[in-house]
Amino acid sequence: MQKIWLTALVFLTAASLRAQSLNPLSGWLWQLPQPHNYVLKRVSSYDRTGGNADFRQVAPGQTFTVLDVPGPGVITHIWFTIADPELYHLKKIVLRMYWDNEPTPSVEAPIGDFFGLGLGDYFTYSSMPLAVAPDKALNCFFPMPFEKHARITLTNEGHDAIRALYFNIDYRAYSHPLPAGTLYFHAQYRQCAPCRAVVSNGKNLTGKDNYVWMTAKGRGQFVGVTMSVLENSDGWWGEGDDMFFIDGGRRVDGQIRPNINGTGTEDYFLGAWDFGGKSFSYPVFGAPVVGPERAGSRWSVYRFNLDSPITFTKSLRATIEHGTANNRADDYYSVAYWYQTLPHAPFPPLPPVEERIPRLHPPGNRDR
Repeated sequence: MQKIWLTALVFLTAASLRAQSLNPLSGWLWQLPQPHNYVLKRVSSYDRTGGNADFRQVAPGQTFTVLDVPGPGVITHIWFTIADPELYHLKKIVLRMYWDNEPTPSVEAPIGDFFGLGLGDYFTYSSMPLAVAPDKALNCFFPMPFEKHARITLTNEGHDAIRALYFNIDYRAYSHPLPAGTLYFHAQYRQCAPCRAVVSNGKNLTGKDNYVWMTAKGRGQFVGVTMSVLENSDGWWGEGDDMFFIDGGRRVDGQIRPNINGTGTEDYFLGAWDFGGKSFSYPVFGAPVVGPERAGSRWSVYRFNLDSPITFTKSLRATIEHGTANNRADDYYSVAYWYQTLPHAPFPPLPPVEERIPRLHPPGNRDR
């Protein structure tokens, strides 16, 4: 009988591992019978009087603290919805997250970009770590551990007040320290509006002039990127190769070259052939906004390396070409997501709010 039970246990464990490799959500199901040693807590905008005014208002220029709690703990889910009539408020409200009383944020991005809405407009899509549900419901499932303290803020850089900010943030509170070596969640916003087109022989071995998703120093692992593009000229914008420089890259013939080199933008985002003119969203990759290949078209794509994060021990520079060998001058907006040790390297300054607003920059008529 003992041998039968042992065989069954091995079978169930193997089945669990296979299921998790095929669908990470199934891992949650297999864990449900296991006891957990945390207390689930929530910080929300609920009406403290017991009424139904379950929101907060945020004045122009105000920084509102959404979460401020001691550790150790792990944030497991963040939900926002915003009632703000101001155009492009998704680009004007800045989300920041601080771990363990650090002086600068580990997460800094316009709130729309953080949730994959990089052109300032709402659309619905579903992925494993990020999703936008009807209507204007912003969801994040990235686990965010903290040992000593966690603080999340929103800054309204718009001209109008946020009339109603609703939020629910769930986190696990622990009575014991986090496991040694636990890495901290980071997210960095970047843009080029427009990117600078390069005249070359069509070759690019070193990643010079590439669009940079993120740079980091320390030990960590890259887990994905969301990116939006506004085309400034006709044609296909996506013939850019992704290039990752891990721990300084590799030296070949006296040049620094990427450790990982892809074959094209739509390939990195796991589509093909210009995405076939069709939008799609899957658990770890998607192109929920797909336009025609002409000036003024808007595109939004995402890729999450949840199956195999890109690890680094000293540094990482994650980049992608904008067009073949960077020959296109479209507008790019992105947020990269990764985990690493603290402290992190300084982030580049967040562009002023007016520069974050998507605007068409036709060739020969560019104001920046």
